[in-house]
Amino acid sequence: MKCENCNNPATVHLTEIKAGKKIEKHLCESCAAALEGIGNAKGHTPINELLTNFVMAQSGGALKEQTSTCETCGITWAEFRQSGVLGCANDYRTFEKELAPLIQRAHEGATHHVGKVPTRRGSTTLAPKRRVDTDKLKKDLQRAIEAEDYERAAKLRDQIRTAENA
Repeated sequence: MKCENCNNPATVHLTEIKAGKKIEKHLCESCAAALEGIGNAKGHTPINELLTNFVMAQSGGALKEQTSTCETCGITWAEFRQSGVLGCANDYRTFEKELAPLIQRAHEGATHHVGKVPTRRGSTTLAPKRRVDTDKLKKDLQRAIEAEDYERAAKLRDQIRTAENA
C-alpha cells in the first residue's frame, strides 16, 4: 500500500470509527509522525503499556509516572524496563517494590538467594533426586542379575548401600 499523502510505502495503518463509520488511513512513518494525535509512529508500544493506558483511560485515572531514580547510577525504572539491565547493586534497594514480583516469577517464588547444598552433604531438598538415583540403580541391579553379570551386580549393590546410608 502507498501513503495517502506522499505515495511512499505505507507502514502505519490506522482504523477509526466516527459516527458509526469505519475510516482507514494508510500513511508512511513521516506523515504519521506529522499527523496530530499519532505520536511516535516509529516505535512499537509494548502490550502491557497499551493495556495499562487503556485501563487507566477507561477508569478516568491518570497514569502515574515512575519517578524513582537510583542515587548511585541514575537509572530510572523506565530505563530498566526498556533495557532489562540494572545499573548498579543499589538498584535492587531502589526498585525493590517493583523488582520483587519479577524475581519471584523468575525464581519460582523465592525472593532471596539461599545458595546450593553439595550433593554429598545430604540435604533434604536433594532427597527426591537421590531417590531417583537409587531407583535407577536398583533397576540396573535387577537387569545385571537377569543377565548373570554378577560382578556388575555386586558393584551396583554396593552403590545402592552407599547411597541409602548417606
